[in-house]
Amino acid sequence: MESVQQMRLGNRSSRPEPPRRLRSVLGHAVIAFNLGCIGVVGAILIGTPYAGVTPAKIVDRQEKLGLFNGFRRAHAKGVCVEGVFVNNGTLASRSTAAVFRDDETPFVGRFSIGGNNPTAPDLRAGVRSVALDFRLSNGERWRTAMNTNPVLPVRDVESFYDQLAAMTPVPETGKPSANRLAAFYEAHPESVAFRDWQKSYKPTPSFATETYHAINAFLLVDRDGRERAVRWRLVPMEVVRDNTFDDADALQRELARRLTEGPVGFRLEFDFAREGDAVEDPSRPWSDDRERYDAGIVEIRSASPQTGGSCDGINFDPLILPTGMEASGDPILRARSAAYAISQRRRGLEAALDALR
Repeated sequence: MESVQQMRLGNRSSRPEPPRRLRSVLGHAVIAFNLGCIGVVGAILIGTPYAGVTPAKIVDRQEKLGLFNGFRRAHAKGVCVEGVFVNNGTLASRSTAAVFRDDETPFVGRFSIGGNNPTAPDLRAGVRSVALDFRLSNGERWRTAMNTNPVLPVRDVESFYDQLAAMTPVPETGKPSANRLAAFYEAHPESVAFRDWQKSYKPTPSFATETYHAINAFLLVDRDGRERAVRWRLVPMEVVRDNTFDDADALQRELARRLTEGPVGFRLEFDFAREGDAVEDPSRPWSDDRERYDAGIVEIRSASPQTGGSCDGINFDPLILPTGMEASGDPILRARSAAYAISQRRRGLEAALDALR
């Protein structure tokens, strides 16, 4: 992506560095070890309450959808981005998080498409995503992963595990069985909101013109310890226009072209739950009449290829939250966090072994 600017963070040390290949192997090995430890903790967190559905089993089943060594087990194809969050101060009284106090907070992020194939054609993907890693001034991090779908088709970990089985391709066609998927949805009436969205969703021709939803609920905590449940989303500020690219990397190339004209902006909006809202059920939408706040602008200033890029080694764990933000009781949040760690550990080991060959 030659037309894309790359933001360069930090200065190189004058200390001699080991050969690139060795640095890569050592780096991947360290990542794999550290994330393996996190994965064990995650297994303890979600292994017992969910009828034997552990993080490793979730990732094992994801791999049956298609395995590409060294890549993420879901949303394998993507592009790194960097920029800043420009805070407007609206949420300063509702959360003690530094991101809502400081004028600007830098981030590293990633746009991606759904699926396990890192070479899949961009424009055929049914889901698009964005993940952000905010680097707060006090040294804390806030990581969030958002999708174009506003809800999930399931409300609990066991059902998510069953959904992965229903999505597994059958040998005869190389695609999921339509009958098996239909049976799954029939057994899960909570999926109706997701299916309604799926029928009505018309993808735009750009990463920059989609709305991205956090889906799960979180808690904002103010200076008095009061907690309010919220869901957030990114709302595009860009104008939809024709995408003249039609190759496999059409969305990435379109984003690169936009960035040559200036930053790409999204409004970061928060919906506050009211009494009776399904805070712990990501399959149920909240209506549009909720208390809503515009917290500021997420401004994307540059992009770069994901392989070896600034986002490549980041585990966008949704439970990495700063002071002033907490997870809700949604069990799928814990499952996501632990499964992400297992996936990242496996990626690191695969990359390290590949580098040694």
